[in-house]
Amino acid sequence: MSWNNLPDAVLANSRVELRRIRVTDRAAFESVVYDEEIWRYFVTRIETPADLDTFLETAIRDTLTGTRIVFAIVDRDSGRILGSSAYGNLAPADRRLEIGWSWVATAARRTGVNRAAKLALLDHAFDVLECERVEFKTDVLNTAARTGLAALGAHEEGVLRSFNYMPGGRRRDVVYYSILRDEWPALRKERFAALTEGTGA
Repeated sequence: MSWNNLPDAVLANSRVELRRIRVTDRAAFESVVYDEEIWRYFVTRIETPADLDTFLETAIRDTLTGTRIVFAIVDRDSGRILGSSAYGNLAPADRRLEIGWSWVATAARRTGVNRAAKLALLDHAFDVLECERVEFKTDVLNTAARTGLAALGAHEEGVLRSFNYMPGGRRRDVVYYSILRDEWPALRKERFAALTEGTGA
């Protein structure tokens, strides 16, 4: 599996499967997306059926063109779609990418689904794509995301001020985090033990 094959990648561990979004996923997404709490810190929000159509069309187009690789997060036990995440800012020549555009249904929060999805994305990035650097960014005001990234062992690198507009006109400051290739084996063992020990994940 190379960078060129990313649109067809299926990432999985004992808890979740991540695969590309399909047109036929609309009903599954519609059952979980209409919750304003999910979108509080997102630049683009899904609040209406038209917004959902745009999300699906953009996700599929970006994946097929390789601009971003947008995944549905599927619970392996139930088969239900519980959210989405993506690889973006792909730089294969530099062995670098960003993990982001991530959200999970409100009912799936604090259940380990998001952490399992991050594990699948990081495993694939470092083990298959042989990345040297994986980066993340989030709104400086998003304390939940920042706490979550710190819990993964991601290194906080700094703040880019006045990065972009948010709905409503606020100028967002973003904070960048990263995990490097030589850091990943220890972080995987220390921070993801509950997901990996005895599972073969």
